[in-house]
Amino acid sequence: MSDNGVMNPAQPSGAPSDAFGMLHLEHSSTVDRVADELRRAVFEGELESGTPLREVALAESLGVSRPTLREALALLVAEGLATREPNRGVSVARPDPQSVRDVSRARTVLETAGLRHWPVAGEEARDAVRRALADYERAVAEDASYQDLNKRHLAIHLSLVGLTGSPRLVSMAESIVAELRLALAQIDRVRRNARDQAGSHHHLLDLLEAGEIETAVDDLAEHLSGAEEAIIERLDLG
Repeated sequence: MSDNGVMNPAQPSGAPSDAFGMLHLEHSSTVDRVADELRRAVFEGELESGTPLREVALAESLGVSRPTLREALALLVAEGLATREPNRGVSVARPDPQSVRDVSRARTVLETAGLRHWPVAGEEARDAVRRALADYERAVAEDASYQDLNKRHLAIHLSLVGLTGSPRLVSMAESIVAELRLALAQIDRVRRNARDQAGSHHHLLDLLEAGEIETAVDDLAEHLSGAEEAIIERLDLG
């Protein structure tokens, strides 16, 4: 109630003025921000596979305490972006051919399952594929950065899994894509074939729209197999 007897609209009847005084929004913690910066450096190739993540040097570079940095490194280890070895500390994870091939197999299973659901998928899920492709083509036309192209390219593949209508399968695909981003971050960052990629993905969508599902499945399997071999070759993992 104000001094003139009029109820203050900002203070509901029966609610003390400090009823919500303890409510607040937490900004991201320093640990989260450090982890985000390290992820960015890994995915953008500034920190190559096998690079030791020295606590003292990194803490000084980022202007944080060693305990804060240690917590951020623990997050990266938990995500598989870094590895911790006894007496050797933490380093950027190094992709191996077995894991790259296993990721490729898992992607093929999940994404082809999505393609086969195209005829029965909801229009919202189909539109998600169309939007993801349009976003990628727009990024190519605008000469976007390699990192942006990579992100939008992988979003197309996630949208294919979304056609299954299964949040669990999409969650699995997101985890797999995170592993793939680590491998992709280590290869040549020259946008050597972005327009070709856009064309091949548009062709895939055309096949789906035309109802040629099995042809689309074969086309995708060939695309993923080619990507697998390119990663193996460029990382010299064979």
